[in-house]
Amino acid sequence: MIDASLREMQAICRIAETGSFAQAADDLGLTASAMSKLIGRLEARLGVRLMTRTTRRLALTSEGATYVARARDILAAVEDAEHEVMASAAEPSGVLRVNTGTAFGRSILGPILPEFLARYPKIRIDLGIADRQVDLIGEQWDVAIRMGQLGDPALIARKIGESSRAICASPAYLERFGTPQTPADLAQHDCIVISGFPYLRRWPFASPEGVNLLDVSGSLVTDSSDVIVDMMLAGVGIARLARFTVAQHIANGRLVEILKDVHRIDPFPVHAIMPPGGNRSPKVRVFLDFLAAHPLLKTSL
Repeated sequence: MIDASLREMQAICRIAETGSFAQAADDLGLTASAMSKLIGRLEARLGVRLMTRTTRRLALTSEGATYVARARDILAAVEDAEHEVMASAAEPSGVLRVNTGTAFGRSILGPILPEFLARYPKIRIDLGIADRQVDLIGEQWDVAIRMGQLGDPALIARKIGESSRAICASPAYLERFGTPQTPADLAQHDCIVISGFPYLRRWPFASPEGVNLLDVSGSLVTDSSDVIVDMMLAGVGIARLARFTVAQHIANGRLVEILKDVHRIDPFPVHAIMPPGGNRSPKVRVFLDFLAAHPLLKTSL
């Protein structure tokens, strides 16, 4: 119906401009008969006569003049919208709403966003940080970056990297409470866990029977991986986090990786997920390409 209405608008506007059915039909690539049918259908649908036709001239009725004036505005708006979209495709622009967890946002995305914004100066980033599952469609996010298994299969996903997790504690904590030698020893320790993702409370360990998932607990549960890192550094407890979150602290000795010989280090994917059709947006497409190709995602995850 919308396509037909636009075609009818084009037809009557062109007739009004040229004063000729034949000329207007030729300009729009139609026959005079097809043009006449378009106008007849439009008048029948509206229930009014839009123009008077004699053998000598065409003239708009008052209703026709009102319709043509509004139709010209609508056709101009459609043309402007198409030009804007085509310009966006040539040079991506607009607000890009991105959501990610604190760990990825602070360790990976934050350091590389200035480079992306410099490369695409017409794109503005609206960055949301949340260590929980977000409703992409309901909350109108263009892209969410998430670790591990995907949730809703209706969403579009693109893998942008792969990482793993490490179990760590500070030297001060281990000196005070001892270093766990087996997974069972964790029951006597303060394990900090992240809320919002129940499966992250179950830490995987290798056993003769296969993978043993151990439920851990402690005095602190939080939805912020940043807080967990701060608590570990302060000697509060032991935690299991994405390796890129703690790699620097392990390297400088502020954290110690433990139970490495039995911890099941299963690599997990890092995905950019989008609402259906979201990957066709030029601003989304260049953002995904930028992430997938960036050296930091290849070396730090």
